[in-house]
Amino acid sequence: MADQYEFLTKDNISNYLSSKQVFANLIDANNLVEFKEVGDGNLNLVFIMKDSSGKGIVLKQALPYVRLVGPDWPMTPSRARIEAETTIIHSKFAKDLVPEIYDYDPDRFIIAMEDLSDHVVWRGALNLGLRFDGVAGPLGKYVAKTAFGTSIFGLGQENHKLEVSRAINPGLCLITEDLVFTEPYFESGRNSVLPSNEKDAQDLANDKEMVNEIGLLKYKFMTAAESLIHGDLHTGSAMIKCEDKKVAVSVKAIDSEFSFYGPIGFDLGALVANYTIAAARACALGNLDQMHWALSLPEQTWVEFEKEFRNLWPSRVDKRVFTDQLLEELIKTWRADTLGYAGAKMARRIVGLAKTSDIETLEPNVREGAARAVLQVARKTTKERNQAKSWANLAKEAAEIMQKTATK
Repeated sequence: MADQYEFLTKDNISNYLSSKQVFANLIDANNLVEFKEVGDGNLNLVFIMKDSSGKGIVLKQALPYVRLVGPDWPMTPSRARIEAETTIIHSKFAKDLVPEIYDYDPDRFIIAMEDLSDHVVWRGALNLGLRFDGVAGPLGKYVAKTAFGTSIFGLGQENHKLEVSRAINPGLCLITEDLVFTEPYFESGRNSVLPSNEKDAQDLANDKEMVNEIGLLKYKFMTAAESLIHGDLHTGSAMIKCEDKKVAVSVKAIDSEFSFYGPIGFDLGALVANYTIAAARACALGNLDQMHWALSLPEQTWVEFEKEFRNLWPSRVDKRVFTDQLLEELIKTWRADTLGYAGAKMARRIVGLAKTSDIETLEPNVREGAARAVLQVARKTTKERNQAKSWANLAKEAAEIMQKTATK
């Protein structure tokens, strides 16, 4: 049974490292001087080890349930295989933007990967009010490189279909389908908001135009096998290294266990949503400069995505009917998808299960206004996603909503 494998602990991890030859030159398993369990996410165990010479390694083990909830919510640990395979595949196209994978243990669902302890989680830095430039753009480039490389344009017809079948991930897709596209609008018992935001949540659920757009977006999420998407790309799944404390010298996209063949705009939308949430936090704390800076990030990500995809377009496998005019149509569609998915992701992070620390760590008196702002921006962004608004106008509209709804 998949749930009967041994979990990693501080007591057995040295023996585990010693038992596999692949680790022999990566770390001295008999001379570990540092051990940290840093799996503060919703699903997995994550350990960082270092030996006396400074060599480090990360072991990530999937549990047979959702860690956030416990054994009452079973979850297939084979998601670790998905993450390992996706990271390796994405590294073929964007090697510098993902961690190196050293090994995958299919019996205990353990991924061994590059130690990124000299990086920080971008969300944590944003929560502290820090500005690190050179992150939003590379993340857009990461999406473009992996999207093109794993699409029918990069792979060709046969390889694309084979990859679609290999990457099927029904268990984790169901989580997204429920938590992002369904439960914020149809109560399941897992939603929660502050009492002062209950009307905001009800207004969201009662917004028929929003629900219709969410239905279209969910349908596309479930049926559009455009590329091997990350599936959970946000500021909490971006690790960054900034030597001068201003500009990132390294950006890594991690935690791709929700990966599958889906719509290209979904990853971009998830990033836009989380930038907006970071901006709402800044506004709630009275840091308007930080708010405006955070609201400039969506344009940076999109511009780099579009630029990189256009650069790759001439190398597409089949040029016969996949014309330059088609690319123009696709770019337009992906932009609308990006905005739609951004709104969907904003709403679920306020109303649904698994919220963000950006909002949840605010004191209730200011959290109320921040949450209200995110929900209002979400509804406006999704419902107006097909309008030809500039990124500057979108940022301006979001800023106006945030300042109007701010509470003290």
